[in-house]
Amino acid sequence: MGVNMKKSKLTIGKVLVYLFVILFSLACLYPFLMVIGGSLTTDAEAAAYGFSIIPKNPTLAAYKMLFANKSTILNGYKITLFVTIVGTAVSVIVNAMMGYVLSRKALRFRSFINLYVLLTMLFNGGMVPWYIVCTKYLHLKNNIWALIVPSLVSAWYIFLIRNYFTSVPDEMWESAKLDGAGEFIIFRKIYLALAKPVIATVVLFSALGFWNDWWLGLMLIDSSEKQPLQMLLRTIVANIQFLQTMGNKSAEAQALLASVPSDGVKMAMVIITTGPILLLYPFLQKYFIKGIMVGAVKG
Repeated sequence: MGVNMKKSKLTIGKVLVYLFVILFSLACLYPFLMVIGGSLTTDAEAAAYGFSIIPKNPTLAAYKMLFANKSTILNGYKITLFVTIVGTAVSVIVNAMMGYVLSRKALRFRSFINLYVLLTMLFNGGMVPWYIVCTKYLHLKNNIWALIVPSLVSAWYIFLIRNYFTSVPDEMWESAKLDGAGEFIIFRKIYLALAKPVIATVVLFSALGFWNDWWLGLMLIDSSEKQPLQMLLRTIVANIQFLQTMGNKSAEAQALLASVPSDGVKMAMVIITTGPILLLYPFLQKYFIKGIMVGAVKG
């Protein structure tokens, strides 16, 4: 009877835990649903009743405006996908190789190199020197690689990976060396194979960074054909804000604003830009917590 009561208590406990998780998940999902509802709401309805998950008179006007020039938006998607995929892959390789080198205790000047990498997290040369280096010396002006190269290396990623690699027993490295393996083989077949959690964490953070970036497009890209999606949508929102400031001075601006759900466009932009990147989470979520915890604490 005692065993049955214990099982019953455990079952009730699990039900309460599941209930809490479900409620917490709904609380996290609610703002996103509100954004979806807001993207389908007219400005008049929002002013009268506020935003809701299910609008009284839903409209696709915001999405129609964003996709009025469909070829431009699709080209922005193409540029952003290329930058995200290629940039993330190269960034992970570069940061992982640097993290592996710094994890080797036999490396000469290891402490100095670690300090040098750390200083890049604390200080930078400023915007003007950065722009001169990118345009004059790296020739990245109006080049698709301008959206990738400046963001390839991150000191935080390097230290995260280095700390994880430091937790790998030295005996594994010594054993591979005795078998005749070179440094690159050891790095690729042993360290990378064991570092899936931290690599998945860096992939997620790096992909988010490349996907959400608009600053490099603003600074280094002049051609609209090479602008990333975030920069194109930012330009659209800026144009709407300009119309709002001119609304009291121009009858034409007032007429345009009457047909444009300004708040709805902003929320539609959120849906368009965040939707695809959310697909990464189901694949990387199981590695994420372990990777960031071990990589941040070990070493």
